[in-house]
Amino acid sequence: MSFNKQKKLGQVFLNNNNVIQRIIKASEIKSSDKILEIGPGKGVLTEALLKTGANVITIEKDPELVKFLKDFLKERQNLKIIHADIRDFLKTNQFFTQYSVSNIQYKVIGNIPYYLTSHLLRLLLENPIKPSLILLMIQKEVAERVMAQPPKMNLLSASVQFYAKPEIICHVPRTDFYPEPKVDSTVIKITPYPLIARSEATQQSFFKIIKAGFKQPRKLLINNLYNNLKIEKETIKDAFKKLNLPLKTRAQNLSIKQWVSLSLLLTESIV
Repeated sequence: MSFNKQKKLGQVFLNNNNVIQRIIKASEIKSSDKILEIGPGKGVLTEALLKTGANVITIEKDPELVKFLKDFLKERQNLKIIHADIRDFLKTNQFFTQYSVSNIQYKVIGNIPYYLTSHLLRLLLENPIKPSLILLMIQKEVAERVMAQPPKMNLLSASVQFYAKPEIICHVPRTDFYPEPKVDSTVIKITPYPLIARSEATQQSFFKIIKAGFKQPRKLLINNLYNNLKIEKETIKDAFKKLNLPLKTRAQNLSIKQWVSLSLLLTESIV
């Protein structure tokens, strides 16, 4: 079978079984789990997931691969193969309504195209029905951005760490894929925090603050907040003083805890 859409869809296929087993182990799958698999490709990881006894719902965008998977993995009682774009699938809430996951935990596992990472993480972490675990194969450089701590924080790391704890499971060289991509990959495990009572207004304030703060990372944070949110400088200075932050602080120097505290102090001042 010829897969002539690989380049267009960003498809690469893992051919290292040791990495597959590390993914299974890190996922801590129980037979009672419901797994949402993204980008099954030729079903190598799918087959390993099915052997755990968990119920697997796998989403594949390429119709040729959907046809291949239905033939390769036919008659598996604990598998549902869906032809869809994962972004559309999550936005329509089909997974949560049609497959009744609102009252049970589910886990998200997959090898995703590099261009999809940030958007997909946002869709999963901002959903009111969050997974208990997200385990993805992503570009190594993107994983390092997700894991970043001061003084190298960035918008992606702050956004993910607001909702969850990320950790690296293993690095995967480009030679473990075919066709061989131009970059190395990393398996990253993201564990959402237990539901915290944060109002929608508090969450909106947090993301307005960090987006403004990182808009021009080389500039001082106080100037970014003043210019982008129109908050009086004296108000910002007072907040910095309460948090013991130097006035020359830049966005990348704040920890996630400091970002949350700063957003709480400035919520009422945001225009």
